[in-house]
Amino acid sequence: MRVLEDLKCAATAAQARAAMALDTARRRAEAGAGVPAGQRGRGVGAEVALARRESPHQGSRLLGLARLVTTDMPHTLAALESGALNEWRATVIARETICLSAENRRAVDAELAADTGALEGVGTQGLKNRARKIAYRLEPGAAVARARRAVGERYVSCRPAPDTMAHLTALLPAGEAISAYSALSRQADTQISTGDGHGRGRGQLMADALVERLTGTAAGTVRAEVQLIMTDRTLLKGDSEPAFLPGYGSVPAQTARDLLRARPRTRNHGDPDGDLLAGGGPVATDDPAARLWLRRLYTTPDTGRLVAMDSRARLFPPGLRRLIAARDATCRTPYCDAPIRHADHIVPWRITGTTDADGGQGLCENCNYVKEAEGWVSRPLPGPGHAIERRTPTGHTYVSVAPPLPGARLPDPPWSRRQPQAARSDSPSPDRPSSGNPSPDGPLPARTRRLAHSVVDFILHPAAA
Repeated sequence: MRVLEDLKCAATAAQARAAMALDTARRRAEAGAGVPAGQRGRGVGAEVALARRESPHQGSRLLGLARLVTTDMPHTLAALESGALNEWRATVIARETICLSAENRRAVDAELAADTGALEGVGTQGLKNRARKIAYRLEPGAAVARARRAVGERYVSCRPAPDTMAHLTALLPAGEAISAYSALSRQADTQISTGDGHGRGRGQLMADALVERLTGTAAGTVRAEVQLIMTDRTLLKGDSEPAFLPGYGSVPAQTARDLLRARPRTRNHGDPDGDLLAGGGPVATDDPAARLWLRRLYTTPDTGRLVAMDSRARLFPPGLRRLIAARDATCRTPYCDAPIRHADHIVPWRITGTTDADGGQGLCENCNYVKEAEGWVSRPLPGPGHAIERRTPTGHTYVSVAPPLPGARLPDPPWSRRQPQAARSDSPSPDRPSSGNPSPDGPLPARTRRLAHSVVDFILHPAAA
């Protein structure tokens, strides 16, 4: 097992060298082509991400690590090649030296990683502390400046967790974070001491207080806009087909129905008299702001694709943007799970002159900018599902397929027989149609004349007026 681990570390070192070579060659070529300095190498991180089956954010991080270890940190790179460090531990060292000058970064590298035997048995936290201590000694002002810049990087994120839960995370200045946590803690302690907890534990009380302070309503009542996508059978007939909650993913059918009739949570989870997810009959809410709106979406009965909308305008109108967001769920770049921020034309509007659902895609802000870089090409693929092929400047192709909507069962498209997500596309092959040609299995079927079936309902809880 140790031999395999050493081999894996050596492979990541080779990947770092390859990523740096690609970045250097791309920047040199773009400089020769007259590309402004600030725009050179803009899509390299995304190419690294696709090649390594990572998100674009992770690809940019890996490219940044490659730049540091191949230019300023030769001892760290050697330790990675020998197996004394793995990729994550090398990243930890690089992060602690990112704010230093190149000279001081090389000094940290020499003092910390020149003797690989000294790294044996050192944990990741211990390694971080050693790198940080040396960095503070060599360039104390850099750490202060870094802390001041970090305040501008505060943010809030929401990530799915198991069992229809989610992590709401805030990156804050330490003082503000501690103050907020203390306020929630004090409120929970007060409720417990006065008997107002109704059987809830301290952590549950703090979580409920957080929701109440942010939304202005009791925990368990949804007033801000929440979207659920489910079949009409799931909504009205008790079908077991899972629903889809944008920003989270698939949720059990019963959980989706419970969310629609949620009421304020005042009892401990598990109490049949107060448990929202315990089943039972419909639960009415006394909050007039928690109104329910249904927007019906239609899909074709044979393929499960959403019935198209189109527009003559260059920009996507609001209704078409909602349809694309419902279809794509997250950014359509392979391996990118970021929320959709832009509705974008797969093939530029200046070429097609059309704005419709089949020619549109949902992208995060970063991926939309990357696809505009020199050498990136996207095109829709034929087939029953909505599929997009992306070609990178190196000639590699990657396929993105929209996830099936609740209730949809899509047949395998003709292009699915090739290597998924990483096939080379230097020339056409029997299993892959060349650009602009129809599917190798024959021409596309004519548009059906049958009535579209209503299989999906869009449920909205609008924000209070």
